[in-house]
Amino acid sequence: MIETKLLFLLQFLALGTHYGKVYLLDVQGNITQKFDVSPVKINQISLDESGEHMGVCSEDGKVQVFGLYSAEEFHETFDCPIKIVAVHPHFVRSHFKQFVTGGKKLLLYERGWMNRWKPSVLHEGEGNIRNVKWRGHLIAWANNMGVKILDVISKQRITNVPRDDISLRPDMYPCSLCWKDNLTLIIGWGNSVKICSVKERHASEMRDLPNRYVEIVFQFDTEFYISGLAPLCDQLVILSYVKEISEKTEVECCARPRLDIVQPLPESCEEISSDALTVRGFQENECRDYHLEYSEGESLFYIISPRDVVVAKERDQDDHIDWLLEKKKYEEALMAAEISQKTIKKHKILDIGLAYINHLVEKGEYDLAARKCQKILGKNTELWEFEVYKFKEIGQLKVT
Repeated sequence: MIETKLLFLLQFLALGTHYGKVYLLDVQGNITQKFDVSPVKINQISLDESGEHMGVCSEDGKVQVFGLYSAEEFHETFDCPIKIVAVHPHFVRSHFKQFVTGGKKLLLYERGWMNRWKPSVLHEGEGNIRNVKWRGHLIAWANNMGVKILDVISKQRITNVPRDDISLRPDMYPCSLCWKDNLTLIIGWGNSVKICSVKERHASEMRDLPNRYVEIVFQFDTEFYISGLAPLCDQLVILSYVKEISEKTEVECCARPRLDIVQPLPESCEEISSDALTVRGFQENECRDYHLEYSEGESLFYIISPRDVVVAKERDQDDHIDWLLEKKKYEEALMAAEISQKTIKKHKILDIGLAYINHLVEKGEYDLAARKCQKILGKNTELWEFEVYKFKEIGQLKVT
């Protein structure tokens, strides 16, 4: 597992391995620190927002929470594998010394009198805790049955969002959780995406109910299984696990993972861009082998596979036009170039327009091609002569 945090002007990655090591890396991938945590697999790493405190848990039941720049440290060993750990986002402050761990139970640890750590059970009885994300005063976690949200201040559980496809093994197709902001949780599980908004309940509606509730504002299915997701303004970045039928053997096999940007709609989504990623060993990987983390405010995304870490950044308008042309979406590419003509550096509106005309001619849409000539060619006599000659050669001079 990997997490990224921005620390003042410095950015670093914390990377856990199957051999029980945790490495801190700079943005060029150089190792700056190493921690020997366990002889077995690191299951999860958590950092507070300051980047000064780290929580680590491993397959042998060990949990450590410690300061990267201080002597502060907590150790605990459980009698079962601990799959998740999450430190309070503001752990650096003295009155927020809290963290949660998850194995068969979700436990909240709070430091109290005499600096002693006191555990309390937040949830149990629904299988292993699979994932946890903490934002502000809200903790979201996933177990075998679905996703829960708890208000840490009131200790009230706000909601239960059941998982849709119970036929999928939760250990093979894990739940992805991501807070877009303090009140918006994004859930990806199997091929289902839900965007949930936490809202305040009106005083007249409370009775014995929690003072907050959750409304699912967007819900849609994706083409492939979800390995990770992250917000990008009002859009979503989705890392997908892809299977396809081999042309040679006609047997289903693992394909390269995809990184898609989609625009959520109330009951569907619109694909904005899509890229197949090249990572080593993708033929043997499973859905659970990929992870997506992001650096908030930086538009940097980190795709983690068992053998590679890939850094992706948001495309500029030239990149977007490249993608539109590759998909033969010439009308959209032309509009994008016209809107961004002052900022694009690689593309020229005229070149895109000429490619659009050629595309229409190849498709046999001669009337539309002729109408586009009027806008694209303008008063360029030389280009008009060339296009008229081309239409004459194919016997379509009458449409010009």
